[in-house]
Amino acid sequence: MLLKKLISEVEIINTVGDLNLDITNIHSDSRKIKEGGLFIAINGFSKDGIHFIPDAIKNGAKAIIVEPNVDLNSLDIPTNIPAISVKNTRKALAQTACTFYDNPSKKLKLIGITGTKGKTTTTFMVKSILEAHGLNVGLIGSIAVYINNEKIEDTDRTTPESIEIQKHLANMVEKNVDVAIIEVSSQAMKLDRVTGCEFDIGLFTNLSEDHISPKEHPTMEDYFNCKLELIKIAKHGIINNDDEKLKTIKNLLPNKDIKTFAIDNSADFKVNPNKVEITDSYIDFSIFFNGKEEQIEACIPGRFSIYNAAGAIAVSSYFDVTADEIRTALKDLKVLGRSELVPNKLGLTIMIDYAHTPSSLESILTAVNTYAKGKVICAWGVGGDRDATKRPIMGEISGRLADYTVLMSDQVRTEDPLKILKEIEVGIIPTGKPYKIVVDRTEGIKYAISIAKPGDIIVIPGLGHDLYLEKNGVKYPYDERKVITKLIDDMISSGERQAIN
Repeated sequence: MLLKKLISEVEIINTVGDLNLDITNIHSDSRKIKEGGLFIAINGFSKDGIHFIPDAIKNGAKAIIVEPNVDLNSLDIPTNIPAISVKNTRKALAQTACTFYDNPSKKLKLIGITGTKGKTTTTFMVKSILEAHGLNVGLIGSIAVYINNEKIEDTDRTTPESIEIQKHLANMVEKNVDVAIIEVSSQAMKLDRVTGCEFDIGLFTNLSEDHISPKEHPTMEDYFNCKLELIKIAKHGIINNDDEKLKTIKNLLPNKDIKTFAIDNSADFKVNPNKVEITDSYIDFSIFFNGKEEQIEACIPGRFSIYNAAGAIAVSSYFDVTADEIRTALKDLKVLGRSELVPNKLGLTIMIDYAHTPSSLESILTAVNTYAKGKVICAWGVGGDRDATKRPIMGEISGRLADYTVLMSDQVRTEDPLKILKEIEVGIIPTGKPYKIVVDRTEGIKYAISIAKPGDIIVIPGLGHDLYLEKNGVKYPYDERKVITKLIDDMISSGERQAIN
């Protein structure tokens, strides 16, 4: 595609060189540029893309886009390579990606799901319901990219970069996908990753404190407003009417078509609070749908799972699904790392979850306490280089709601893991509950298993679907399911524990 056409939607400040040349690929990562590429040099949080221009050219870049403050004539690049300065490089990446892939979001129905908790589970619930309705469905989320039951590729962030989103949407169009679902993080909105996407439906699951740090959001209001942008740009909005902050959205956007779901408050999709059953393996609830009260069962336990299911049902209502299709879709649905029970030879209840915020940790432990027959053992830590203020808060929650806490490393990134755990410990101590610090994650899990008895529940929040541990910029393979299985096998072979028949 001609560079001149490629940048037709971009707000340009200045250009140098001939814009009538053919571009065959686009990226903001110099390592991913190929022959004939357009390199967009974004000034990121830790690195400035301008320093990688020589690498991009070496890899085949034929044109460069830079930040507005860059003097194009000062760039040390060959004279045959045009340079363009733009008002916003992140937005330019998204806009050129949309143009390059011929605006694929206009050729299918697009659903965006945002919120502090529940995004992943809700996307999978919507996907399952729409597939039960007979539609071809694509999903772009924090676990992977899917087209129906085919996994296209694993992902390492909630919402991919804009160029990746448009590439996947274009692939979905080519494969006759009817509906695509995207998990939309607040950072994705703030950093223009979904700019150019035309959303038919936007769902806002809930809001609680998370991602408040120098590299993310300065305040809760900024966090909320970034997520609210999804509802603003979508044709139809859906919100959780039991969430105090989300309840204000209807007044903030009086002209927007917005539907609601709730358990406690009035809503378009209202769960009957008197017909709710929650066990250690499923939820069973009644919801008003198409003028009738319908009984729905799903095998992901916890009150929060009822909210996720209600939101998914509200989204699916725009596609004329039936109650029977919803029942079929949700009854046996499992989502990697979301209240995921790990089968094991000791017959212990071991649950992996992605909970990594105060509200999500409180939700999972509150849910588990409603059906635990023995003690609740919570083995966890928090990620480094993220909001440190939540550490003692989460420590207090674990101390208050778990019978025993094992503190262990999570994604430490560039921080000292013991320092992180000591900051969590500050919140546990006043609760008076027993706890132990075991810095190594595998050893921490081993200790939790070693003290567990039949009837106890081991909750391991934090990693969820992540299949790696990150330390000092390196991601080491780490699958908690395999770790748990090996630890138990070793315990049995050594005679430390005895397998059940």
